Amino acid sequence: MSRKIKLGILGGGGDSLIGILHRVASSMYDRYELVGGVFNIDLDESIKFAEEIGIGTSRIYKDLDSLIEAENALPEHERIQVVSVLTPNFLHFPMAKKLLENKFHVICEKPMTTTYEEAKELREIQAKSNKVFAVTYTYTGYPMVRQMKEMIASGAIGKIQKIDVQYYQGWINPIIHDKEKRSNTWRLDPEKSGISCCVGDIGTHAFDMIEYVSGLHVKEILADLNYLYKDNLMDIDGTILLRFSEYVKGVLRSSQIATGEENNFTVSIYGDNAALKWEQENPNYLYMLEDGKPMQVLKPGHEYNSAFSLAGTKLPPGHPEGIFDSMGNIYKGVARAINNEEYHPGEFPGISDGLRGMNFIEKAVDSHKNGNTWVKIDEN
Repeated sequence: MSRKIKLGILGGGGDSLIGILHRVASSMYDRYELVGGVFNIDLDESIKFAEEIGIGTSRIYKDLDSLIEAENALPEHERIQVVSVLTPNFLHFPMAKKLLENKFHVICEKPMTTTYEEAKELREIQAKSNKVFAVTYTYTGYPMVRQMKEMIASGAIGKIQKIDVQYYQGWINPIIHDKEKRSNTWRLDPEKSGISCCVGDIGTHAFDMIEYVSGLHVKEILADLNYLYKDNLMDIDGTILLRFSEYVKGVLRSSQIATGEENNFTVSIYGDNAALKWEQENPNYLYMLEDGKPMQVLKPGHEYNSAFSLAGTKLPPGHPEGIFDSMGNIYKGVARAINNEEYHPGEFPGISDGLRGMNFIEKAVDSHKNGNTWVKIDEN
């Protein structure tokens, strides 16, 4: 058994859901050891948090520059090898850039950057650094999503002809209708969040998912976004038409004002022979639909699933797995890449996925602002 990979984390302190998700995920499969990082911009708070989660405080740093300087002064076998970037969006690019330039592997929350140009620059830096770079489109780690991907690739549903993806939340509803609250939420601040809220936060998950499971690339989009108030600068809802080819089309719907919705993420892929449907709130069920036949329900852990799906399944059939397990599968794939082990190309989203996500976000906003026109997605 190889030694554990030394992990550092930027952000994710306090009661951050993302922080808990990444820490738990990294502990699965016994591949990583969390040794330090910068959990908070306040050093005292960062140290206090490290004590609360039970890690030593000698490698808790005041900022990223301090982390890089101190870690690179250590013998190579003792250094942090990979850093997870869990900070607000505007910090993703400068932090990831500096980490790559200083020879650290990177696991980055989405959206990867705040602009497409930053994303292109980051890809160039990553290519030169030859370091592993993962973007945490978390839902690609679910066993039944991976089963869906493998079934479509094997021709189980025939030729794809229609794609429908929906990601509905309602969390911003109590905020958006209060002028003071919407003015003080970083998600609605372009300086911190980028040019998009809803499309950038959850629409990009949906975009990545449909390309991941279908194996197709979106060629053109037409977006109609909703800002709800004139003084609100960022979209909080949107419907986007998709063209994959002349005869393969679809729709992407995302909203953060879908009152009462929690995390309603559903993807449906329709072929000329059958269809597959998956729902994030019931992630252990993959539905297969065929004309004239009863609906089939596939579940994780059974031998009828693909090797790729089974490799991401930790429990016997009938034992539910969830989002922590999904993120854990991504971390496992990154560990394999770092250790130069053989791994499935779908085990974790890479920098090209992050690049396409940023291109999609900017083109969606452009399409809306240009009067709901069709715009092309770059092929990269």
